[in-house]
Amino acid sequence: MATLEVKNLEGQTVKELQVPDEVFGAKPNQSLLWDAVKQYLASERRGTHKTKSRGEVSGGGKKPWRQKGTGRARVGSNRSSLWRHGSIAHGPQPRDYSYALPKGMLRGALRAALAAKFQEHKLTVVDQFNLGEPKTRLFSGALHKLGVEKTVLVVNDAANRNLELSSRNVEGCDVVRHHDLHPYHLLSHDRVLISEGALTRLQEALR
Repeated sequence: MATLEVKNLEGQTVKELQVPDEVFGAKPNQSLLWDAVKQYLASERRGTHKTKSRGEVSGGGKKPWRQKGTGRARVGSNRSSLWRHGSIAHGPQPRDYSYALPKGMLRGALRAALAAKFQEHKLTVVDQFNLGEPKTRLFSGALHKLGVEKTVLVVNDAANRNLELSSRNVEGCDVVRHHDLHPYHLLSHDRVLISEGALTRLQEALR
């Protein structure tokens, strides 16, 4: 089994934790990670694009010229998609781009993302995110002591009002609960700080 150091918010190691190789020791599956990222980004699309069809463009009620005898092609409306200021034929309409991945694939992608962060030494376990008061200064100081220099994802196992308020003004920092964790969250941040409780719950779910 692999070993992870558990640190406090002062950056001091308080104990060591044994983690299973089936979650953290396996080679990350790049194909599963790609499928998970693609699914997440698709679900984030708003899908509100819209063009007007022939029935929605204003005007065009009068036939531009008579059907026969002019030498020109027959036309029924100047709002046809062939005309300037006309409609758009087969244009985009509002739609939902989201789709679901099989649960087994999503669990596999989450295992792969956690393994990748662990093997890159970008995963840090924190015993508890205990902040005495909701102060950005206190949380920024804790990040500095834990060696965070770029973007960071904080994974906690319980609601923590002080943590949420303290982190929301820190650039590049996001907080997520363990049951809402997606592989995209892990891959889109440089460092991951995860509470001991959240890690335990994730191990139980991913085995």
